[in-house]
Amino acid sequence: MAIIKGLHAQLIKKQFEVALKKKGYAFFDGNKKYNLNIVGVRNESHDSKKFDDILVVIYRNDNKEWEVLSYEITTEPGPSILRKPINPDGTAILVPDQYRGVYKVGLHGGSYRHTALVQREGKVKVWRDTNKNEMIEIDEHTLIQEGMFGINIHRHALATEKEYVRGASAGCQVFKDSRQFAQFLNVCNKSADAFGNSFTYTLIEEGDLT
Repeated sequence: MAIIKGLHAQLIKKQFEVALKKKGYAFFDGNKKYNLNIVGVRNESHDSKKFDDILVVIYRNDNKEWEVLSYEITTEPGPSILRKPINPDGTAILVPDQYRGVYKVGLHGGSYRHTALVQREGKVKVWRDTNKNEMIEIDEHTLIQEGMFGINIHRHALATEKEYVRGASAGCQVFKDSRQFAQFLNVCNKSADAFGNSFTYTLIEEGDLT
């Protein structure tokens, strides 16, 4: 993923700043380098099979100029996990919100342990999908739980790009291309050097930007 700079970056920054502030969320600036805004945008299609959501990172670089990174991700669990939930209450789907200081650079577990942004510093909210089919189905009656669920931001098991989600996400925010994840983590490490190992993740929906 190329780094977006100049006017293009400024326009994206403004669009997201307006959207976040409209929802009462913080947008980090303070004219400080690597004060990251990490924002997931969920596609309104809610297709569990595809990496059809995006994650953007908006920040000032070493020259205090705005830069944007944009990645294809999934913010929802894959179909194999929806069919066979890991949790007896149902499969976790992260509720859109701003999770202040909840994440840190740490070790994501599982069969392919690697450094990632992990939910270690606070609670998140999740819906529980209990239907055991491949559809993301949420309504006003869907159970919401708040707690420490390990809803991490990480790559998948392959070293390159993965076409379909399948079992790559059980509710985590997962990159489509593992090679791009290294770039994301590099910027996170620079931010940790400047502000400490604490990160805010904001999840919004596609309609919040229109």
